[in-house]
Amino acid sequence: MAKTKRIITILLRLLAFGATLTATVVMVTSHDSAEVLNLKFSAKYTNSPAFKFYVIAEAIASGYGLIALFLCSKSSVERLIVILDVVVAMLLTSSISAALAEAEIGKKGNSHAGWLPICGQVPKFCDHVTGALIAGFAAAIVYLVLNLYSLLVVLAPLFPVKP
Repeated sequence: MAKTKRIITILLRLLAFGATLTATVVMVTSHDSAEVLNLKFSAKYTNSPAFKFYVIAEAIASGYGLIALFLCSKSSVERLIVILDVVVAMLLTSSISAALAEAEIGKKGNSHAGWLPICGQVPKFCDHVTGALIAGFAAAIVYLVLNLYSLLVVLAPLFPVKP
């Protein structure tokens, strides 16, 4: 039974690592340019603090995921990893929220503030951002499942089942 739990944990960690790494790479490679009224402008993730935060958070989660992948079998740091998993899940959730709000403005604009949508002019950029956000959502969901499973595994010895 312990081997099964370890395999499930490793698979979940691999999925989380893959999703966060994908989100980071896709967002970093998102750029496009357009010419509007003889003015050329370029759209890239570095133009937005929310997108920068998203990239940094996903990169931190990727690095942590890689380290945790190798440490998850060590029982001495098991509880610390569970706590850090929760912290990373919250970091991912906040960064996705910020990036999603920014993406919504890019897609639909904001008539109250006079901001026009830009996705019509730079569709390649918007497609990359959408892909990165989908990968980020997948990572957050995997971390949620990982957190629930880790809590079950770590807390199970505290509540033994009587035969």
